Amino acid sequence: MQKTNKVEDLRAICRNVRRDILEMITAAGSGHPGGSLSAVEILVTLYFDVLRHNPKNPHWDDRDRVILSKGHAAPVLYSVMAECGYEGVPKDRLNTLRKLGSPYQGHPDVRFLPALEASTGSLGQGLSVGLGMGLAAKLDGRPTRTYVILGDGESQEGQVWEAAMFGSYRKVDNVVAIVDYNGIQLDGFVKDIMDLEPLADKWRSFGWHTIELNGHDIDALQQAFAEAAAAKGKPTAIVAHTVKGKGVSFMENNPKFHGVAPTKDELARALQEI
Repeated sequence: MQKTNKVEDLRAICRNVRRDILEMITAAGSGHPGGSLSAVEILVTLYFDVLRHNPKNPHWDDRDRVILSKGHAAPVLYSVMAECGYEGVPKDRLNTLRKLGSPYQGHPDVRFLPALEASTGSLGQGLSVGLGMGLAAKLDGRPTRTYVILGDGESQEGQVWEAAMFGSYRKVDNVVAIVDYNGIQLDGFVKDIMDLEPLADKWRSFGWHTIELNGHDIDALQQAFAEAAAAKGKPTAIVAHTVKGKGVSFMENNPKFHGVAPTKDELARALQEI
């Protein structure tokens, strides 16, 4: 893996990851393209610029951790880890997504892919896991930071807010929660199902240092992660406004593509656009 803080380099990696996501979900015939595509810049910026990690030694004690709490977006995590060259995360098997015996299960599962930090996908639980890791690192005196990617629909879960109370009360300032705020959940628009607004103010009221930004703006993400690292005495929440299905015109802001795979013809159109 070649780490880089150059925005153009990171954008090029994002294009590769979007291709991977579309190809693997089409090959599977099922999956979640919309929320995978919306989180690309977040994951790429983390793995290729921000994280302290060693893909050749995935279990290095002092590594930073990433928890994909919105586990249905597993394709973006698999692609990014494969692009990084993680041990046991083969790029040439990405198109076995959701197949029996594949390391790439429909949701992240450490039994099949040991380089993962946690099995996720039961929505609402990832922030609790990440805060536990963050607090353990503080107690052990390790430099580890933990990043948890949450969905917006997931943020309707009560456990998220129980965890938010714990994080601020215990001053777990080595944890960053990133909300992929693409505005669409399983069966429609978030604002029509259970509106989250004012979301940033809610995180602030729970005692978190809170940053609101465009989740596709890599420069803004880099600045936010640096600001989070400098924030002491409280954890950080990043409310990242994103576009569901980002990069593919007929998928963008289209609830259909929360959990429907593209056809082969749609894949060809999407790859041309990317």
